Amino acid sequence: MKRNTSETSLYTTEDEDSDGQEHNNKIQLGPQCTLKEHIEKDKDDESLRRWKEQLLGSVDINSVTETLDPEVKILSLSIVTTDRPAIILPIPEDGNPKGLWFTLKEGSHYSLKFSFTVSNNILSGFRYTNTVWKTGIKVDSRKAMLGTFSPQQEPYTYETPEESTPSGFLARGLYSARSKFVDDDNRCYLEINYTFDIRKDWANA
Repeated sequence: MKRNTSETSLYTTEDEDSDGQEHNNKIQLGPQCTLKEHIEKDKDDESLRRWKEQLLGSVDINSVTETLDPEVKILSLSIVTTDRPAIILPIPEDGNPKGLWFTLKEGSHYSLKFSFTVSNNILSGFRYTNTVWKTGIKVDSRKAMLGTFSPQQEPYTYETPEESTPSGFLARGLYSARSKFVDDDNRCYLEINYTFDIRKDWANA
């Protein structure tokens, strides 16, 4: 399943520090339920039953566990551009790639594509944040609100809106960055701290 920008997906420039404030200001909706409890609750209400069927799709209730927290696995990350083949980014187990993770060409247009699976429970308010520094100064901070996802065996795929890299002498050089995948309870499923650079041209494919 591929999920692109829609009414429930938003990509904006934000300060990463606002994540904590959003979490503190979030409306409390009551006790969290397991997926099985979600399915069984209000089953006599026809409109709610149809809404749950639309949200959950073909979830096999017999395979559902009693786990409250969803399990999310980021399967792949890649940089997509029309200038060259996609750059496949290896995901290290500790979330800290060794050395330079990738190179971007100045003035190029690109997007980030990733796939992930969801199991055990509904994943609510899933979002991707990315903050970039150069010589210790924050130069960019973005957040993509991906939406809510039900458990399913098939991976979800998401591609961010296209961005462009800066160009010129001052734009070239080494950058450090941190990417995070979190939900609306601020559970972090993957955090990657890495370095990349911007050059006059792409690194060799």
